[in-house]
Amino acid sequence: MKIGIDARWIFPETSGITTYTRELIRELARRDTRNEYVLFFNNAGMEEVTRRYAELSMRPNFRTHRLSYGVFSPRGQVHLPFLLRALDIRVFHSPNYMIPFLAFSRGDRGRVRCVVTIHDLIPLLFPEFTPKARKTRCLPLFRRIMKESVARADAVLTVSEWSRKDVVKEFRISELHAADVIAIPNGVSEDYKPADRRGGGAKTLLYVGRFDPYKNLAGLMEIFARVRAACPDEVRLRVVGAPDARYPEAMQKARELALEPWITWSGYCAGADLVRAYQEADVFVLPSRYEGFGLTVLEAMACGTPVVCSNRSSLPEVAGDAARMADPDDSDGFARAIAEVLKDGRVAAELRDKGLRQAAKFTWARTAELTLEAYEQAAAR
Repeated sequence: MKIGIDARWIFPETSGITTYTRELIRELARRDTRNEYVLFFNNAGMEEVTRRYAELSMRPNFRTHRLSYGVFSPRGQVHLPFLLRALDIRVFHSPNYMIPFLAFSRGDRGRVRCVVTIHDLIPLLFPEFTPKARKTRCLPLFRRIMKESVARADAVLTVSEWSRKDVVKEFRISELHAADVIAIPNGVSEDYKPADRRGGGAKTLLYVGRFDPYKNLAGLMEIFARVRAACPDEVRLRVVGAPDARYPEAMQKARELALEPWITWSGYCAGADLVRAYQEADVFVLPSRYEGFGLTVLEAMACGTPVVCSNRSSLPEVAGDAARMADPDDSDGFARAIAEVLKDGRVAAELRDKGLRQAAKFTWARTAELTLEAYEQAAAR
């Protein structure tokens, strides 16, 4: 069987979708020698980085194909369906919601089969959480695209059971077809691991992620102010993530609360720098109002860092009993949970041990195995 994967979703700045696509390709390349794969890129740099990362030169059943257009280009809607047929692709996997719609007509028995991954429905369910995103500004079009992708796909993959239920409910998928929506959790890269910790000095809270309102970063400033008031030792906050000029509220709130001397805005970090940030933190915090998965929680746990996170959406499913959880809109309660971990070494040690065990349950190898099963099911339709 020949499988096509849309690797145009791998971008220079690492995101959840970039990580998902890159890790899936690497694990499929390590494990599947039976099927042939064609990886579609439109960026020569990302193609070369992925070839090295996944060691594709050692995988004769994997090859790449360079496209001259991006995932949102109208040219792809016209050209890609013909290309998939010409390359004899049996199953095409888009790691995010956009697909070449004309390639997947249900009435065509010889058509290419489609697998699409939907990570979350935040713009559809909570447009107020992403008010300035392009998807929110063009909400009717985005809704139509998502609906068409789900309708034309032979299998819809989600990264959590929570997201799966959202997809089934939002698109009114019948009980008969709900089995075609499959929850396959993300994994944690083997790069995330504990390091020797040095005591002394200020305690550090770490946040990793975007600045969009659904992340509740402005709310974290309120929480941080309460943590500082509750803890006798000096506490600092490190924010890792590319600043977003569309959403200045967190920085404004930090200035309003006079917290700037104790906050480090580190900007975008990846690779060894990101791993080190997790390893050096005393507590990882994620007060999100919604997450399709919450990969940063597992990355922190894999590095041996205690986690305090929101009790909403997929986070209880991902964190299990290995994190302290609180209502992200209850600043006092969230701050108390953080302060408990900072003050009580036994609590921190317990969360550290539980977190390592919890993170070990989520591997990209397992993600790849389950995804390959979904490809085979789609091909058999």
